[in-house]
Amino acid sequence: MLAKLYSVTLEGIEGIICEVEVHITRGGFEKSLIVGLPDTAVKESTERVQSAVTNSGYFYPKTKSVINLAPADVKKAGPAFDLPIAIGVLLGTNAIESSVIKDFVIVGELALDGRVRPVNGILSMAIAAKANGFKSIIVPLENVREAAVVEDLEVFGVGSLTQAASFLAGKLALESTYVDIDKLLDEASNYEVDFSDVKGQENVKRALTIAAAGGHNILMIGPPGSGKTMLAQRLATILPKLTLTESLETTRIYSSAGQIVNGYKAGSNASPYRNRRCSYRRRKQSSLRRTFARS
Repeated sequence: MLAKLYSVTLEGIEGIICEVEVHITRGGFEKSLIVGLPDTAVKESTERVQSAVTNSGYFYPKTKSVINLAPADVKKAGPAFDLPIAIGVLLGTNAIESSVIKDFVIVGELALDGRVRPVNGILSMAIAAKANGFKSIIVPLENVREAAVVEDLEVFGVGSLTQAASFLAGKLALESTYVDIDKLLDEASNYEVDFSDVKGQENVKRALTIAAAGGHNILMIGPPGSGKTMLAQRLATILPKLTLTESLETTRIYSSAGQIVNGYKAGSNASPYRNRRCSYRRRKQSSLRRTFARS
């Protein structure tokens, strides 16, 4: 039997809707084949899905099964396809029946005991689901507040394969998650430093204030220890708060990198600051050590 449902893959921070097709044949040796340009994590999902289905009390087919992830020319990466593949297997074996499956986008990693684990990039996935006309999305419980930031999209959090299957089969009622976006943004706009911490440096502080007010670029040149990094780090605290669109764009990057905690990253509603000088210095020191070791 053939089952069709929808999930999302990421290309950078952009979400791409994928159709998951699961075909359970009536004969052949027990084997699960995933096609559609999957990476290693996606290929390994067959082992996780088989254990999760079995340990959740369902029957895993003893015949050949083919799983197609369309579009076939887009690379599929990450473990987010575990849950939709498992749901597809249950639909393909008639373990469950669902008349609303086509209305949902489903993402989630599975543990071997059937628990649903969080995945990275949920915000981008939710945005992609809404942009493609979907009204509902099923995500892991740990990701539910992050996905609920997207307006006009019903977000349902599940903690296990059994819970997701029962909900889609109409045997379990789940409430969609709602978050107060304004309150969430306020909680995420706290800084660990402040421009008022700087003592002295009056000329530099005036230059930074003018640059921040006018939206100008600024280049600071000086010897190590003169306060360039300290001032640059605190410059963000006198910039205007990000708009909702700007905040979502920034948070999508944090989300794809797995730096979201409790639905939002602290500071993701604040102007981002990156200190690349220290990382460059560490790479340079490491390179020098290797050079000296060879000599």
